[in-house]
Amino acid sequence: MDIISQLQDQVNAIAAIAVDIFGTLQKDAPPVRLSPNYPEPPANPSDENVNIPELTKTMSGALVQAAKKFDTLVSALPLSGGEEAQLKRIAELQAENEVVGLELQKQLEAADQELKQVQELFNQAADNCLNLKKPI
Repeated sequence: MDIISQLQDQVNAIAAIAVDIFGTLQKDAPPVRLSPNYPEPPANPSDENVNIPELTKTMSGALVQAAKKFDTLVSALPLSGGEEAQLKRIAELQAENEVVGLELQKQLEAADQELKQVQELFNQAADNCLNLKKPI
């Protein structure tokens, strides 16, 4: 798998971890009293006893590990030598493209010529077949 695909996969993994974290915290976090004027919120009706500080530590650790892996992948990207190197590389690629384009043009012309020869031979064969049959 190329480096760009790996980066995309890692971004998707980070997004999935973040969604899991937010969803879990919204589901399992204890209720908070917004103001002294409001009554105490009801207890969370969760069946399981969840240790929120431990859960946040575990999930944030997973997020940090995913971010570190992303940083490692980014650092593995090839460095460009600046604008001059990029322009030089573009010129090289354009020259290579021109050479390949000329070669393809020659091959197309040769294929057209061969097609014309095959069509001419087919027409001659068809004419010979028609001339062999005697009209009734």
